[in-house]
Amino acid sequence: MKNSSREPGASGVMVIEPMGNAGRFLVEAAGRLGLSLYAATHRSVHEGYEPWLRESLAGVCFTDLADTGRALTDMEAYCRAHRIAGVAACWELLTPLAALLAGRLGLPGNDPLLAVAARNKIAMAEAFRSAGVPAPRGVAVADAREAHRVAASAGLGWPLVVKPAEQGGSWGVSVVHGPDRLDAAVAAAQRYGTALPHGLPLDTRVLLQSYVAGEEYSAETVVCDGVPYALPVVHKDTTAGRYRVETGHTCPAGLPPETALAVRHTAARAALAVGVRNGIAHTEVKIPPGTGTPVVIETGARLPGDNICEIVEAATGISEAAAHLRAVTGRLPDTTPTRDAAAVIRFLLPERAGVLERVTVPDLDGTHSETYIRPGERVPEPADSSGRVGHVVARAHTTEGARHLADRVMAGARVKVT
Repeated sequence: MKNSSREPGASGVMVIEPMGNAGRFLVEAAGRLGLSLYAATHRSVHEGYEPWLRESLAGVCFTDLADTGRALTDMEAYCRAHRIAGVAACWELLTPLAALLAGRLGLPGNDPLLAVAARNKIAMAEAFRSAGVPAPRGVAVADAREAHRVAASAGLGWPLVVKPAEQGGSWGVSVVHGPDRLDAAVAAAQRYGTALPHGLPLDTRVLLQSYVAGEEYSAETVVCDGVPYALPVVHKDTTAGRYRVETGHTCPAGLPPETALAVRHTAARAALAVGVRNGIAHTEVKIPPGTGTPVVIETGARLPGDNICEIVEAATGISEAAAHLRAVTGRLPDTTPTRDAAAVIRFLLPERAGVLERVTVPDLDGTHSETYIRPGERVPEPADSSGRVGHVVARAHTTEGARHLADRVMAGARVKVT
């Protein structure tokens, strides 16, 4: 690769904080590709790693990821000593750091000058405008008073989407239908000044966006040396109230071929607009009724969460994690489908916050389930992804069959909170 100074025989990838939903998919993919995975994390965070993750790593660079200068110095020295061939990040908040590190090392990576746009939604909106990517109109505000002024004068309309400049997992995102709920929505968006577990400082500004009606979809784009390779489109289900929490995903999405092509093309444009050059991007879009034209809600320069990697591979045979690892190590990704099936994931949500008493999930052929919270532990309000209790995955030959099977399981599932 023209932009790579990878040493001959180098076969390691530095993952900047693998603790997260995508971590296990990277571990599995690395095993298939014969790559060693190394982690960069804080020592206190590493102490909370699950045993399987500790055992899967070839080594750990302990540093302070909230201190960019120190982290880059520590990670650069570690990567040079261990002949690292690529750099990846699991969380969008750490993707600019990954781009900077890859640049220092001369390894395939994303554009460090644009990388902040894959983390900061205000910078992202500006990047989309500059690149002509179809996206909702938006205005950044500093506080509730400014939000009321903008809502009354900027022509964004109602409902209005209120979201933090920097956060993930639907945290702090609200849809408000009038000015009476705007103060509370801005407060929710500004609730977190730092991101756990590393204490990363966050931009506390708020983005107000015009609401886009329509069904929601996502699509990954893996990019190698600036060339995008589109991956399958996934349909997203969400709650419909003030908070918009993902309740499930379906692959394939069931779209007409020309509409699916439009989604994949638009997602690729979004990925390039935020500087993805070697790696993967997860892009979320909505299709307004009667248009067939995707509108980009946001994108992240990382593997998708929500076990989307699992359902994409179950449906198509494509390993998004393997494609990502190949791209960050300067190798062409394999994005050819080898399977024609369907898979659905549905999340188990409580009706309210409280203490989990029990979870009951029917065990049907073609399905498996997993729970994240044990009985006796507290369950937060289901206002974002942290309120999930577990999930169910259903597999079938067709999209309709997988959805029907998932519906049967969810109809019999019970989450009791006291």
